[in-house]
Amino acid sequence: MSWLDDDGDDDDLDYDEADIRVRPNPKANRPRTKRRPAHADAQTARVLGVDRGRYTVLIDEDGPDERQILATRARELRKQPIVNGDRARVVGDTSGDDGTLARIVGIEERTSLLRRSADDTDQVERIIVANADQLLIVVAAADPEPRPRLVDRYLIAALDAGMHPLLVVTKTDLADPASFLAHFEGLDDLEVFTSGTGAMPVAEIGERLAGHATVFVGHSGVGKSTLVNALVPDAARATGHVNEVTGRGRHTSSSAVSLRYVGDQGRGWVIDTPGVRSFGLGHVDPANILRAYTDLAAVAEECPRGCTHLPDAPDCAIVEAVAEGRLGERGPARLDSLQRLLATFTT
Repeated sequence: MSWLDDDGDDDDLDYDEADIRVRPNPKANRPRTKRRPAHADAQTARVLGVDRGRYTVLIDEDGPDERQILATRARELRKQPIVNGDRARVVGDTSGDDGTLARIVGIEERTSLLRRSADDTDQVERIIVANADQLLIVVAAADPEPRPRLVDRYLIAALDAGMHPLLVVTKTDLADPASFLAHFEGLDDLEVFTSGTGAMPVAEIGERLAGHATVFVGHSGVGKSTLVNALVPDAARATGHVNEVTGRGRHTSSSAVSLRYVGDQGRGWVIDTPGVRSFGLGHVDPANILRAYTDLAAVAEECPRGCTHLPDAPDCAIVEAVAEGRLGERGPARLDSLQRLLATFTT
């Protein structure tokens, strides 16, 4: 028999859906609101270290209740990088007791960012440290050999971030750093310290650290961790050696960490970073480099539009001013220093 032979009237059928069971969806019961709590009771803390999704932060810095606590990030911050030096807004259990975990719900506006990219063509930046105002570059006079171009890149990153640069040359008992330092004579803002076996300028460097947050950077094996341990005795940063075959140092610092410096001149922060062999500058605006040379920047206003200020730049006002002696005896050295940094973007 086919259903076509059914003479029944559909209108006589009684359809009742009351007995149909529908599983409720708890996530759909109420629309998710985009409004977030104001967290008026949040405390401001300094981020000291980051380790696998856990953040060591300092509550009540320099206050009577100063303490370190462990925190995680709030869900709404999952796409925002939180880095060493950040000023974080923290809620939850901020007692610092064992087993407690607070929550970071916001990041205060940053005053500076030290960044690098994978290479010069990569526009994706990696934030290394936030809110630091000084960059201390550590380089060895020998073993391993100094790399002027890498130091140039550090200087560019510092100038782009508005940070004051410092340079420490270690192992001066193995080689004379004079020829290496000659490359940087034209940069007035750069402070230089030299260090050798039994003659580490701890007091002089410490005087520059007081009242500042200073990022320490350097190639592996140059003695950066040794210097950090001398400045912060309880830091206990691991030290390594240089491979005799490759001439490269072994990475001993795996992540950036903030260490409290305490000296006769006051207190400050030493931010030790892992050693790197490359420092991409894909995120840097070359115009920020010229601004660091205030006297040259004033002359550059007379340059033609799009002037590179390099030796082959046509009608460059800076090159002409130096050739005519209008920038004094140090003019050639400062121009050479500027051109070395600008040429980094073309090599």
